[in-house]
Amino acid sequence: MPRREINRVSLNIIEDGDGSETLVMLHGLLFSHRMFDAQIDVLKDRFRCVRMDFRGQGDSEVTPAGYDLDTLADDVIALIEDLGDQPVHLLGFSMGGMVAQRLALKRPELLRSLVLMNTAAQAEPLRKRPRFALLNMAARYLGLEKVTPKIMPLMFSDHFITAPECQAERDRHLAVVHANDRIGVTRAVHGVVSRTGVLDQIQQIKAPTLILTADQDRATPAIWSEQMQGQIPGSQLVMISDSGHMSTAEQPEAVNQALLSFYDSL
Repeated sequence: MPRREINRVSLNIIEDGDGSETLVMLHGLLFSHRMFDAQIDVLKDRFRCVRMDFRGQGDSEVTPAGYDLDTLADDVIALIEDLGDQPVHLLGFSMGGMVAQRLALKRPELLRSLVLMNTAAQAEPLRKRPRFALLNMAARYLGLEKVTPKIMPLMFSDHFITAPECQAERDRHLAVVHANDRIGVTRAVHGVVSRTGVLDQIQQIKAPTLILTADQDRATPAIWSEQMQGQIPGSQLVMISDSGHMSTAEQPEAVNQALLSFYDSL
């Protein structure tokens, strides 16, 4: 995998397509750039699609520090500046959406548009933090495979977890999770769970914004997306039906249609 030195960190950067405008795509926690494979198939003819693996995940460097969301936003800012094609379209999923919001607040001039998928502007509820801390410890010392049964209901709908016809796609995404470095992932989890909220700031976002949520998302409930839409002026909200958190895996066609409709509207 190709690496590029960004913000003094060796990050895995993947480019597809040669469109006249650039789309930067930011993956969710525990995953990598591979979670967007089905979206690349339909977007690469329209955009120069640039995907990165966050530090500590995928094939990027595992650094000793720098996993808070503001530092990750600085990594993406440095990447966009290095691409030399700003302003860009920015798409962030879950953790990637949290990073994208912070980038939009820090450097609004870098963005043509913003897509926030299955994400949150709120801080992680305090009542959930002890459970995440326990799972994080287990992942670090026992391995990600050991905690997969506990985290699957957060990632997928019940149907996607149990249906035989979903097994191949489910196994493909779990393989990406299991391939992560356990130290890097646990540092990334801590960065997400300990985040501060930006819900009281995102009314400053001026870029055209699409918010995608899913009706069975247990990790970032739809009510959080509705609250975000209420704060971001002019933003659109689209609900993906029959899907858990990983809507790119469970309902890729519906996600792709929502994205294409949004980009057509710009």
